[in-house]
Amino acid sequence: MGKLTKNQKSVAEKVEAGKAYSLKEAAELVKEITYTKFDASVDIDVRLGVDPRKANQMVRGVVSLPHGTGKQVRVLVLCSPEAEAAAKEAGADYVGLDEYIEKIKGGWTDIDVIITMPSIMGKIGALGRILGPRGLMPNPKSGTVTMDVAKAVKEVKQGKIDFKVDKSGIVHTSIGKVSFTADQIRDNAKEFVSTIIKLKPAAAKGTYIKSIYLSSTMSKGIKIDPKSVEEN
Repeated sequence: MGKLTKNQKSVAEKVEAGKAYSLKEAAELVKEITYTKFDASVDIDVRLGVDPRKANQMVRGVVSLPHGTGKQVRVLVLCSPEAEAAAKEAGADYVGLDEYIEKIKGGWTDIDVIITMPSIMGKIGALGRILGPRGLMPNPKSGTVTMDVAKAVKEVKQGKIDFKVDKSGIVHTSIGKVSFTADQIRDNAKEFVSTIIKLKPAAAKGTYIKSIYLSSTMSKGIKIDPKSVEEN
């Protein structure tokens, strides 16, 4: 095993192995143990006591983070001509239909979210093989298939994200940046975990929230006491 770097030693001194910190402590610590020269993302991992292979234990939803994600979200709106002006005014980065469908067929996926209308889904269905693996396929449950595309664009730009438990029973997402204050990180994490708790499937038995970890890009994970999420 190689020698620890100065930063690694610092992290080891600040984060006690095996200790479960309160959400407030973890939000402060994640800022202290991040030494990247760029504004790193703050990520949260929540392990759930569910079996995602069973449809009645799938956990999926949307949440509007109080302080946004800190990321510039690139939004493509695929809509009818009469909805284009409203989508552009709401802040969409790209607006159109057939020309963007052709671009995507050609391999273009330089976007973060696609929003569309129910009447357009028939045209988008053929893009499933390209968009599905990248998590870009519009879905009514995530609010990305809607008649009010302008409202959907505003919500996404303000920090609305969708999430889904993976096959290992873990929900993972970014909830901010290291440049956020500790209180902002805490608020976003609390809103995210609270939303997951509200979505607990009736079929899920035993402990629902098994573990929560907070980390930043390239930082050590900080274990959080699930009970502390409900504290003021």
